[in-house]
Amino acid sequence: MSVPVLNRELALQERQGGPDGAGGRSETWVTLGTLWAEVTPRSGRQTQGFAGAVSLGTFRITVRGAPQGAGNRPVAGQRFVMGARIFEILAVTEIEPGGMYLDCDAREEVAA
Repeated sequence: MSVPVLNRELALQERQGGPDGAGGRSETWVTLGTLWAEVTPRSGRQTQGFAGAVSLGTFRITVRGAPQGAGNRPVAGQRFVMGARIFEILAVTEIEPGGMYLDCDAREEVAA
């Protein structure tokens, strides 16, 4: 295994919801912290979304390992934000048995 180059600063965010005061619910994204990562593109395609064409890209995002349950360990359903770019986390796995690094499978959608 080669050592990843963690040269991208990403904000790790989690969705939080609560009552909106009008009988419904509102959802917001809360930043949990900042992680340094290696972002590697995997594949992409164009598809049709609700408002028109959408470009879908998949990425492997590698970050430093953290114990299960730690606040800085990404989990599926959270997202990474890098500037205006948003990467939805689909799955998280340890690269090797020691857990020094985690691979996050992520998806980015961009209006085409």
